[in-house]
Amino acid sequence: MTTSSDQKTSCTAIIYCFMVIGVVALTALMAGVPPVSRDALIHHLAIPKLYLRHGSMFEIPNLAFSYYPMNLDLLYLIPLYFKNDILPKFIHFAFALITALMIFRYLRRRINTEYALLGSLFFLSIPVIVCQSTTVYVDLGLVCFLFAALMYLLDWIEFGFKTQYLVISAVFCGLAVGTKYNGLIGLCLLGLFVPFIYARSGSPSYAIRAVMNFALYIIIALIIFSPWMIRNFSWTGNPVYPLYNSIFNPEIVSADSTSDNVLMSHSRMSHVKIRRDLYGESGWEIALIPIRVFFQGKDNDPKYFDGKANPFLLLLPIFAFFGMKNERRCEKTEKMVMFFFSTLFLLIAYMQTVIRIRYFAPILPPLVILSMFGLYNIQTKLLGTNRRISIFSKKVIVFCIIFVMLGLNATYMVSRFNYVQPIGYIMGDVSRDEYIQKFRPEYAAIQYANRHLEKESKILGIFIGNRGYYSDINIEFTLNMLQKFAAASNSPKQISEKLWGKNFSHLLINFELFNQSVKKDYSFHEKLMLKEFFKSYTVTEFSKDGYGLLRVI
Repeated sequence: MTTSSDQKTSCTAIIYCFMVIGVVALTALMAGVPPVSRDALIHHLAIPKLYLRHGSMFEIPNLAFSYYPMNLDLLYLIPLYFKNDILPKFIHFAFALITALMIFRYLRRRINTEYALLGSLFFLSIPVIVCQSTTVYVDLGLVCFLFAALMYLLDWIEFGFKTQYLVISAVFCGLAVGTKYNGLIGLCLLGLFVPFIYARSGSPSYAIRAVMNFALYIIIALIIFSPWMIRNFSWTGNPVYPLYNSIFNPEIVSADSTSDNVLMSHSRMSHVKIRRDLYGESGWEIALIPIRVFFQGKDNDPKYFDGKANPFLLLLPIFAFFGMKNERRCEKTEKMVMFFFSTLFLLIAYMQTVIRIRYFAPILPPLVILSMFGLYNIQTKLLGTNRRISIFSKKVIVFCIIFVMLGLNATYMVSRFNYVQPIGYIMGDVSRDEYIQKFRPEYAAIQYANRHLEKESKILGIFIGNRGYYSDINIEFTLNMLQKFAAASNSPKQISEKLWGKNFSHLLINFELFNQSVKKDYSFHEKLMLKEFFKSYTVTEFSKDGYGLLRVI
């Protein structure tokens, strides 16, 4: 016979279960539209499309992204082969679902089913996870693989340091590095955790075994990652190109110091300098970024980290360590491992790269687990043992925490849904071309080129943002090639000759950004040469929404 308490628990679990289904369904709707996200069009779909067109993987020196590890991008090759570029979104989303299942499995074992479902719901509805689940990126694969590596590392600890769990963890860690270079941070952290944790176990000959376990972990992970290292080394002499190229190829970097890419790399400011000079942030504001990322965030705005998290990911884990002295040693270790992994990964990513919330995404699953531990401790240890607070008041407090926590995520989901507007496309009221054009105004000009230009033509894209996926014509991108040609020319005809010398038959131009650049950065001579060049040596074949396709005479 079911008690009243059991019925309440079952009702709570059922409610959470339906909410999870609702979040998954809503996210799937938002994923069911053509890809328009920036990185998908310049990298995660564009590079696989070029491989399919070429018939094999090949070096593309003018696209640095093509040297990145591509575990997930290779999966996207399969639907792209069948002319489907929406299915890759669902492949990416699937990794979020797998991560949610791992969170559920862990929390059900450590707390109960209700908190396991709540943790899965919380994770799937975090704004940055929702956003990533509806785009063709690779960050959710990185999150899934690193979290699996972390979970098996915890199993290795719990089940007496059995080698099989360590090996599986290392395999997943290698898959993470082969998905995105940010996985190298996870490899360093988890690799260092292995000897430290084993040494603290007090096992016989722990020093030697600790070093052996560390070596085993790193070697296995690197073996899994090695295909991408071998590829890059054979192409560039640098296994992690373009990272640390000044170390692996100092002579080449010095010899090519006049190239556009190297000039850009040398002139690129650090993210700290950018935030100080460009955004006017003080030293304290910059120092507090690892905390601010949980409270501030806005999609498509680099100033606010190009994404959104949830402040409860920072607040609730504090309570996860309340009353920890009465817990089992294994549970204490697991909490500390997740805490240090999240903290160190956040700090290292903050110091090493441009600040984007999705770059910190691997810390979200362990923070969700710590948040559920924190909420459970609030309910059972802080409120549950306080007799001065009524049972009704305790329930209201916990309900309010959960309501606000999930409400912040729900608010974002509504705004994201309104931004994506998937219903019109899914119902057939908006065509594919109309939908893409709404988000990518250069699309119409690219489609015109696809229909009317010869396949042997070559387009120079100017201020197009490197978004080349939808172009079936060979296209390269630049910001200042025309300026260089104008500076080195004595007549507009020479600009035309230089373009044809590089086989460029057409120009695809963002008129607004190009005109702004000319007014701001070009000399009088350069302006004069370009004015005559556009007047006498180009013909506008198509123009729409501020983008034009020009034929070079």
